[in-house]
Parts: sequence; C-alpha cells; structure tokens
Amino acid sequence: MFTTLATTISLVGNALTLIIFIRALLTLFPAIDPYHPVVRTLDSVCNPILSGFRRLMPPVGFIDLSPLLAIFAIELVTRVLVHLLLGLARG
Repeated sequence: MFTTLATTISLVGNALTLIIFIRALLTLFPAIDPYHPVVRTLDSVCNPILSGFRRLMPPVGFIDLSPLLAIFAIELVTRVLVHLLLGLARG
C-alpha cells in the first residue's frame, strides 16, 4: 500500500514539474496565442501553484523565478514523501 502511494506521489510530482517547465518554456515565445486551449489549460494548472511563489519572490526585472522555485519545492516535497513512505513500507 505504501509503495503504491509513493509511486503515485512520484508520478504526480513529475507531472507537475513537467507541466510547469513546459509553461515556462512557452512564455519565451511571445507569438504563441495566450487564448489557445492548451495554453489556457496549462495556465489553469500552473497559476494556482505559481501565484504563491510569486508572492514569496516577485519578478526580478523581467525574470520570473517562481517556476524555478515551484519546481524545486515540488521535487523536495515529492522526494521527502516518497522516502518516508518507502521507509514505512520496509518496516
């Protein structure tokens, strides 16, 4: 049971990291339509996560570091949770 939960948490963490990374890459291309359904879907997933990090660290000049901080936090929390769950599974 703990192994399955650890695997699920790992998959969700990896998916969130990938989604935030893709959204950050898309911001580098100003010709992309912000109203495109794919972009809007990515925004609906990313903005609730990134808004908290934007409050912690507002943009520095034109550089928004919130995706980097969010990915770091997601990876940290995912690894800690997976490590704890796998420790419980072992015994």
